[in-house]
Parts: sequence; C-alpha cells; structure tokens
Amino acid sequence: MKSIPSFVLWAWERPEDLRFINPHDTGVAFLADTIRFHLDRVIIRPRLQPLMVPEETKLTAVVRIEADSDAAFSQARITDVVAAILSRDLLPRVVAVQIDFDATRSQRPFYHAFLIELRQRLRPQVPISITALASWCLADDWISTLPVDEAVPMLFRMGAGTNDVVAQLTAGRDFQAKLCQGSLGISTDERWASLPGGRRLYVFPSRSWTEQSELAFRAEVGRWR
Repeated sequence: MKSIPSFVLWAWERPEDLRFINPHDTGVAFLADTIRFHLDRVIIRPRLQPLMVPEETKLTAVVRIEADSDAAFSQARITDVVAAILSRDLLPRVVAVQIDFDATRSQRPFYHAFLIELRQRLRPQVPISITALASWCLADDWISTLPVDEAVPMLFRMGAGTNDVVAQLTAGRDFQAKLCQGSLGISTDERWASLPGGRRLYVFPSRSWTEQSELAFRAEVGRWR
C-alpha cells in the first residue's frame, strides 16, 4: 500500500480535469467500470467520461459492483468480472485496484470467492483495496478473512448505524477491524470536527474537483489530522 499516496481524490463518473494536483502527494482513485449482476447476466459499463491527470499521478482503478436481489452468481460470472478488472490493472500508472461493493449478507460468500480469484490472478505487487460500510468495521468483522490489503470505512451517507459510528470515533475509539485502521473515506459535503490521524484519506467530491476546492479541503483536513 506504500505506492498509494496518503491523500487520494475519488474521480467518479463525470469529466474531471485534475492536472492541477501535485502527483507526489496526491493520488487519484477513478471509477474505471461499473459492473451489474442482473439475473443470470453480467453487464459491464466502462468509464465514459474523460479524466486528465499529471503524467506522474499514481492511479487506483475503482470497480463499482452492483447486484440485483435476484442476481445469480456463478464461477463463470466471477471469472468474467475478474477478467474485466485485470484489463484495468494494465492501464498506465495504475498502482492499485479498489472494489466498491455494498455486499449484503447473502452476497458475502460470492464476494469472498470473487476476491480470492482476483488476488490469485492479479499481479502480486498490485494491492487490492475495498470500500467498506462503516458497520463492517465495528462489531461485524466479517471482512477480516478477505484477501485484501485495505478496507476503506465509508464515513458519509452511512444511513442506519450512523450514530454508533459517530459515537465510536468521537470517543476516540478505533474500528475493531484491523483492515479498517489504515484509511478513511470522507466526503466534501459531510463535515467531521475530527477523525483519527495518520491515515490515508480518500475524498469524494459533491461536484467536480477544482484547484480551489482541493486546496480548501486540504486546509480543513489539516486542522484535525
């Protein structure tokens, strides 16, 4: 994970011109594909919007997975999805892969099998990051057996369980899951007075990044890191 800077901008499905960033201290995690499981089909939609970054930027390819409640999972489907992700790993300047999947309890066995195959087929030096519902990082530590290098607790749009997460962090208590203790996922439109320091920050913007918005958010983060 040392190849990924400690400050990372998420670039979702919108045009993003990030040529203003300093690639030596700022990384970019860009949405590369959205993969949807629908009945017995897999629909793969690649990124359609332009992304511009400095030549030396370290990129993380993010793959968003969505699954209908009646989706059918199989080994063949897993193999198809992993193959699509492997093609993103070969893009220039990609140093990591991040999987974004809010797996339900019934989908956890599939997710575990999928990540095992991804780890087996991905180049060994490429780390796997996943986004994690904050509840996964508290008492529900099912992610501890996943073959990943990092789980990013998503501290925005949390919904149910928000109060428990806020109470945990404002009291100075860390997440129980060790995979969740190295990074945080935050948003520019949901403010925190303070958060645990010394962690990699992934920042989700409410609108397209500008040089001014990035500098302003960095200044705000600097007051509580």
